[in-house]
Amino acid sequence: MVEPTRVPLQPIRKGSLAKLWAGIVVVLLVAAGAAWLNVPHAKRLTGGVTLETLTAGKGPSPTTTDIALINYKGMLGNGKQFDQGQGVPMPVTGVVPGFSTALQAMQAGGKYRIRIPAAQAYGAEEKRNQQTGEVVIPANSDLTFDVDMIEFRSQEEVLRMMQQQQMMQQMQGGAGAAPGAPAPAPAPGQ
Repeated sequence: MVEPTRVPLQPIRKGSLAKLWAGIVVVLLVAAGAAWLNVPHAKRLTGGVTLETLTAGKGPSPTTTDIALINYKGMLGNGKQFDQGQGVPMPVTGVVPGFSTALQAMQAGGKYRIRIPAAQAYGAEEKRNQQTGEVVIPANSDLTFDVDMIEFRSQEEVLRMMQQQQMMQQMQGGAGAAPGAPAPAPAPGQ
């Protein structure tokens, strides 16, 4: 019978085991650091609100006198979705305090995840569906929102744009009519 070639094991030199463990620890720390750099960072805002940047935006952030145009999805702490909207104009001061705080830290073109503690959301107040009466947001619920900040404008700018749009509609609807005159009645059957 042929025996496999035996290789004698060499004894480990004193201190080599400690160097091996130190090397493993260094590799783990480097790997953890690299992983940390690739994870979106969460920023802690006032009132315990957390803003996680998923995709960075550019430019300035909205102020309390601005109206933001956003896409959003709202979820409870257990992940259940309670609301969503696309292209929604949102006055920065017309929302719960935690959402307002987060909007003021965003930039146009960015994608964010907001975590709002109950005290900065609806607190002890529950929110119901107006049509069904079902409780949509239970009292003392922490909320999470995924938000795409499309753009934002000042309230004055939005008001001017709305006035211009109304004037354009009036001009199109009453072409040739004197300003302030009622539009002609449609012909029967139209």
